[in-house]
Amino acid sequence: MLKENAIFIADSHYNKKNQELKELLLKIENKTLNPSQIILLGDNFDFLSYQTKYFVNINQELITLINNLSKSYEIIYLEGNHDYNLQKLFPNIKVINRENQPIVLKYENRKVALSHGDNFINWHYNLYCKIIRNSFLLNFLNFIDINNFLSKKIEKALENKNICHKIEHFEELVKKRVQNYSEDIIVEGHYHQGKSYKIGNQEYINIPSLACQKSYTIFKDGKFENVGLF
Repeated sequence: MLKENAIFIADSHYNKKNQELKELLLKIENKTLNPSQIILLGDNFDFLSYQTKYFVNINQELITLINNLSKSYEIIYLEGNHDYNLQKLFPNIKVINRENQPIVLKYENRKVALSHGDNFINWHYNLYCKIIRNSFLLNFLNFIDINNFLSKKIEKALENKNICHKIEHFEELVKKRVQNYSEDIIVEGHYHQGKSYKIGNQEYINIPSLACQKSYTIFKDGKFENVGLF
C-alpha cells in the first residue's frame, strides 16, 4: 500500500561531489522530516553493489545511515542501473531488483506502478544488465582490482560524467513507456527530468533527480509534490 506522506528519492548518484542524499536522510534521522515510507527509486549511489568491496567501503557511512533508518521507517529500495545486488547490504529493507520491477502498490481504488525506469528497453540492454549484475564477474573484477586501481578509475569516470540534461521531446518517450503499464499511476526515476504527464487515463510521474534538480517528491493528499532540498 502507498501511504500518505511517503517520500520518493531518485537518482541521487551519491559520491564525493553529490552529497544531497546524505543531507536529506539526516533530515529524516533528526525528524525534520518524518515520512510514512521512504521509497528509493534507484541510482541513489553513483555506484554500489554488494560484491564491489571498494565501493561498499567508501559508502559505508551512508549504508549504515540507511540501515539505521530502516529500524524506524518502512524503506523500499528499487535497484537502478548504478546500484544493484543490494539485499545483503540492506537486510531489513525490501529491495526490488530490476527483474521484479515494476512493483504495484494500491492507493484507495488506484494502482500505482513503481520502477526505476530502465526496464522495457530492448533485449540488448536486458543482456547487458544481466552481465553487469553477475556475481562471478563482479567477484572476478574484485580479484584483479589490485590496490583498487579499477574501482578508482570507475569512480573518477562517474564523478566526471555529466548526468544532468534536458531530454528533448520527453513527453513522446513517456507516451511509449506508459504503453507497458496497465496501472493508473506510473512512477519512475532514471530520466532526471522531474516532470509529470496525463496520458489518456494514466498519470505518469518522473521523480526528479536529487543530484540534478536538488528535489525529492512527497505523496500527499493523493498528489505527488516535488520539494526542494534547500
